[in-house]
Amino acid sequence: MTKEEIIYTVKDFLVKEFEVDPEIIEPDANLRTTLDLDSLDYVDLVVVIESNLGFKVVGEDFINIHTFQDFYDYCYTKVSQKEVA
Repeated sequence: MTKEEIIYTVKDFLVKEFEVDPEIIEPDANLRTTLDLDSLDYVDLVVVIESNLGFKVVGEDFINIHTFQDFYDYCYTKVSQKEVA
């Protein structure tokens, strides 16, 4: 998958799963506050990522994810590693 495909896929499932306006999903917006995530929402997010992008998420990976761009980069790296393996 290209980075653009990842961004499109991620944005699409975030809009559907968290029922947010796609216009507020900006690369430098804060992921947690924009989506109003609590601890249960993170579990939902992990399940959605794993089912849509096909890689296993480790909770510690989210420590350095603050913005949507961080999240896109994380997903792109994980998908790329999976495709190489």
